[in-house]
Amino acid sequence: MIEVSHLKKEFRIPVQKKGRFAAVRNLFSGEYTVKRAVDDISFTVNKGEIVGFIGKNGAGKSTTIKMLSGILKPTSGSVTVDGIRPFEQRMENVGQIGVVFGQKTQLWWDVPLIESYRLLREIYKIDDTVYRENLDRYIPMLGLEEVIHKPVRQMSLGQRVKSDICAALLHDPKILFLDEPTIGVDVVSKKYLHDFISEINREKGTTVLLTTHDMGDIEKLCSRVVVIDSGRLMYDGGLESMVQKFGAVRSLMIEFETPVEDFRIEDAELVRSEGNRKWFSFHRDKATPMGLIRSIGDRFPIHDIAIIEPDIENIVRNLYESR
Repeated sequence: MIEVSHLKKEFRIPVQKKGRFAAVRNLFSGEYTVKRAVDDISFTVNKGEIVGFIGKNGAGKSTTIKMLSGILKPTSGSVTVDGIRPFEQRMENVGQIGVVFGQKTQLWWDVPLIESYRLLREIYKIDDTVYRENLDRYIPMLGLEEVIHKPVRQMSLGQRVKSDICAALLHDPKILFLDEPTIGVDVVSKKYLHDFISEINREKGTTVLLTTHDMGDIEKLCSRVVVIDSGRLMYDGGLESMVQKFGAVRSLMIEFETPVEDFRIEDAELVRSEGNRKWFSFHRDKATPMGLIRSIGDRFPIHDIAIIEPDIENIVRNLYESR
């Protein structure tokens, strides 16, 4: 579905002169530096996958999305989206993709939302039956009933993002690019978006490439992640595999029936003690929760337990620090 091979993108940045007459010298100077935003990355996305494309600010995520959507031309390397070269075949490409940039909108600011949708129907030449079926299905799924006749400028950020995602899917694209779709969005709107994207993926087989800093989005939607840093590919694989490799330290909370003194236990470290509760950290390759629970239970009566998996954000941080 998406094939990226040795993709590179460089930007030429003029060197700014300083001192007297700097403005004039800058006007005629031919000096520049080269910034490589994407540096020889290769990956594939199969039909029907939801892939998380993650990295720090400036890692090259949005630049990659813009090359996949045909906005930017690669400096070198190749990219195809369902057999189409995005920049060379822009008209064909836009017909098969939907794109949502969290900080920008494709909706018209001062007109009611429904008018934006009607205009998009004409732009994409959407069949009337398909348009009506999609609109009737997506509006209630996204909770847009109360804003469909409102100007976009009167919407909250969450309502606007949901409206943008609806707009991106009106023409039944095969592929949906989501670039930071939930940034600044409230918890309720995020839940709508997570459920909606999951259902569209299951129902229509829509392939989704998601860039986000919100690790909750990754946990809720993605089984596979691609991680880049400074334009280079760092990790490409299953989310669970990344957790196993870079989230090896887990936690176990034990609540005792009565207060107990702090104690040591083999293959685990006591990291916190509060009332009748104690928290232990342990490496998943050296100990198991059940083994620790049995060892502790042989010494003290246990009232309750909880196994705490590592936070996905910390896992990504560990991945970066492992370089």
